[in-house]
Amino acid sequence: MSRVVHPIEQLSYQILRERVDLSQLPPLTRAVTERVVHASADLDYVTDLVCDEAALAAGLEALRGGAPLVTDVAMVAAGITGRAAVCPVAEPAVAELARSAGITRSAAAIRIAYDRVGPGAVWAVGCAPTALTELIGLDAEPALVVGLPVGFVGAAEAKAALRVSGLPAVSNRSEKGGSAVAAAAVNALLYTSEQP
Repeated sequence: MSRVVHPIEQLSYQILRERVDLSQLPPLTRAVTERVVHASADLDYVTDLVCDEAALAAGLEALRGGAPLVTDVAMVAAGITGRAAVCPVAEPAVAELARSAGITRSAAAIRIAYDRVGPGAVWAVGCAPTALTELIGLDAEPALVVGLPVGFVGAAEAKAALRVSGLPAVSNRSEKGGSAVAAAAVNALLYTSEQP
């Protein structure tokens, strides 16, 4: 992926690196941590993120190899630059499945997306804890799960479940997260060869 890095982004990274030294982190973990902090202006992510370098490397390899990218909501997909994502949450079939199965639309969208992409995809969940819980319950065999949903109800618990699931993942310990943070983590991998 080739992109022009805006001077504001360069200055933001300069400020970030003046405030915290992450040079001791493995390269992909550092890239994800810096991009998440850059996107959120929240230095708490330095200690809140849980990254696994091998999982990030597998996700990067999958993305470079053309693996599908799935997001739980359109806001995550919109924040990921230079890569199309599968995100069926707004489709009528998702609403119907949610009603008939008694689950959230986000969880229904995960089921439908998995039927389309199968194993080996990269999944980015930044909004709905129920989407992450649904994904954990599937036998999805993901290349990587970016599990960073936000909220007071179920978000920290869903992320804790992700960490004990054995799935290759990046998550965080707290209730914070969100679409911008999940998109930033994916973008960090997509931009890995062009870090500012």
